Amino acid sequence: MDIRDLDRRSLDVIDKLLAGATEADLGRPTPCSGWTLADLLRHQISENHAFATAAREGAAPDWDGGTLGDDAFASYSRSVEDALTAFDEGTAPTMTIREFGDFPAAIALRMHLVDSVAHGWDIARALGQPYEPDSEALAEALRFVANIPTEREPGGSFAPVVATPSTAPELDRFLGLLGRDPGWVS
Repeated sequence: MDIRDLDRRSLDVIDKLLAGATEADLGRPTPCSGWTLADLLRHQISENHAFATAAREGAAPDWDGGTLGDDAFASYSRSVEDALTAFDEGTAPTMTIREFGDFPAAIALRMHLVDSVAHGWDIARALGQPYEPDSEALAEALRFVANIPTEREPGGSFAPVVATPSTAPELDRFLGLLGRDPGWVS
């Protein structure tokens, strides 16, 4: 299984969600506590460019440098292209990912996949649209997040786990493990 392909498919889902969004939507709340859609896109732009730099160089000095510019949606699209191009060109054997540390490229790419699947849901919820992630991408992302420690410090990178039944749909279990309430609505 090619993680890059799964990530690309997840990013395609986000592209479709954003296709009808307008500047007026940028102020909408998201499931990310205290973030509007503009804040979330800024974060995604920053993460995409930083992952691209880490893929090319092994590390990225700035994981918080995303800017929306004159057209937030075009800036986001450029960041996606930067990340996908970097991943397709081949990655450094290890990548330093923010405060999380150094990881083999295969793990770092899965981290980006998780980010893409999770923030796709955040964007869909902010825009009041249904979210239908790629099933293979979701399954791989769920396998990965199932290994993230569930004991978490307040204010950390991941919110406390939201309990979901083991019989809940994969998306709900994935979201719960990341500390998102699958029932969140704006």
